[in-house]
Formats: sequence, C-alpha cells, structure tokens
Amino acid sequence: MNKKLLLLILSDVLILSSFGLIGPIFAIFIIDSIEGGSVVAAGLSTTIFLVVKSLVQMPLSKYFIDKEKHKTHSLLLGTLLIISVPFIYFFAKNVNAIFAAQAVYGLGAAMAYPAWFSLFTAYIDKKHKGFEFSLWSTSVGIGAAIAAFLGANIAASIGFKSLFFIVGFIALLGFALLIMLDRIDGRSTNKAKK
Repeated sequence: MNKKLLLLILSDVLILSSFGLIGPIFAIFIIDSIEGGSVVAAGLSTTIFLVVKSLVQMPLSKYFIDKEKHKTHSLLLGTLLIISVPFIYFFAKNVNAIFAAQAVYGLGAAMAYPAWFSLFTAYIDKKHKGFEFSLWSTSVGIGAAIAAFLGANIAASIGFKSLFFIVGFIALLGFALLIMLDRIDGRSTNKAKK
C-alpha cells in the first residue's frame, strides 16, 4: 500500500474517531451545559455545520482546491479549522459560541473533505481500489464505534470539558500525520520536477 495513502487513512481514523467521542452525546452537552441550549439548539447547530459546508464546498473545490498544486495545503488548513472546534466547545458558555464553532467546523470540512478525497483517489492503487476504499471505511467505522462508547463513558466519569481536550489532542495527532504527508508529498513533487 502507498505510504501516503496509509498516512491519509490513519489521520482520518484519528480525526474522525476523536470527533466520534462526542458525536452521539453532543446534544446532551448543549442541553445540559450551555446557556440557551435546547433540543432545537442542538438541531440548529448540526444544520449550521451542514449548510456552511454545503454552500462553501463546491465553489471552494472548483475555484481553489482543484487548481491547487499541493492539495495537502487545503487539507491542512481545513483540518486545522476542524481541530480548533473542540477547543471552542471547551470555552463555550452560550449557544451562540456553539453556533460559531459549527460554522468554523463547516468551513474546515468544506476545505478538508474535497482535498482529502482528491488525494485519496490520487494515491489509491488502481488494482486494489475496492480493498483500499473498504480498508478506509472499515477503519473509520470501527474507530467511530469504539469512540462512541468511550466518549459517553469519559463524559460520564470526568465530564465534557476534559473530553473536549481529549478530542482535540487525538485530532492533533491526526493533523501531525497530515503534516508528515505534506512533507512527503512536497518532496515527491520536487523530485518529479527535476
């Protein structure tokens, strides 16, 4: 398997699994711990994420990401925005801070997701496409399943604030793998030019 593809998959497992720690219980945090939090606010926070991501993703992909020589730069910037989100949650006092965090999350996802998939399809072994896609999907699925259970237990035992730092730390590890990928990708591009 291509080393760059493996780094891409491992980073995604870490980042998506870290957010899987809070995904199933995020509405509880909003309702119980945030001023102005409610079931409607929890739903609206997800809506904000999805609307921002959806509105920005296509134009950003067409006019910026598809024209970029180094897709890892968009991936890094988008991922950096994404991993800032649990730290925003940590400091959030009211529902407006949560809404702002979700908008940042949407913007980060709009940058990172298309770049990630573009790189994935560039690095994939054309003879093993099905296996490599299923390796990614299975790894992310197992990571998220384990994270959902662990996140609920961590929040119940040490609280949401500590959980957000754990999420941020694990996501930073995934980001570090993307930095390694960027360096490897940059060296490969420079060798190809010579």
